[in-house]
Amino acid sequence: MKIIQLSDTHNKHHLLTNLPAADVIVHCGDFTDNGTEEEVLDFLNWFITLSSYKHKIFVTGNHDTCLRAATSIEDLPENVHFLQDRKCEIEGITFFGLGYNHSEQLIPSDVDVLVSHEPPLMILDKDNNIHWGNATLKNRVFEVKPRYHFFGHAHGAYGTEKHDGIVFSNAALFNDSFQMVGNSYPLRYKPKIFIL
Repeated sequence: MKIIQLSDTHNKHHLLTNLPAADVIVHCGDFTDNGTEEEVLDFLNWFITLSSYKHKIFVTGNHDTCLRAATSIEDLPENVHFLQDRKCEIEGITFFGLGYNHSEQLIPSDVDVLVSHEPPLMILDKDNNIHWGNATLKNRVFEVKPRYHFFGHAHGAYGTEKHDGIVFSNAALFNDSFQMVGNSYPLRYKPKIFIL
């Protein structure tokens, strides 16, 4: 299974042209800037029509305020998964999405790919000399031991690290001014691709 990971596009998703093909696309939240219904609909209309992906997964970030209390979204196609404190299985791989600022204890023990907006504390979480990660989330991740933990939030901490057999990936695509660098994906800000 080929997975592409995005995060923190902040209403700039229309700039993401020629995305690589994959089986699953995962967005780790902050797809809006002000969290309005209009912004959410614009993102969903774009996300749903991405034809290069059999399955599409997304969770909320701190900017996506109008969806933070939602547990589902009506009329989404069957292949679009709003994983707000929920899991789904795709081709034998279990994905679980944790809503922003929701209880880490909701994360079940049988997860292959954990998707959250927040990073775990001290892992790809440093931006502007501040660690934005969540200590309770880190503890739970090391208890559950998913194969992958996808997140964003800390714009300056884009990267991938492996700890205790877990691959951690921050795929925040835009800097703090919500701008991509250069005319196309620079090395630091391109979508992440994983093969499971």
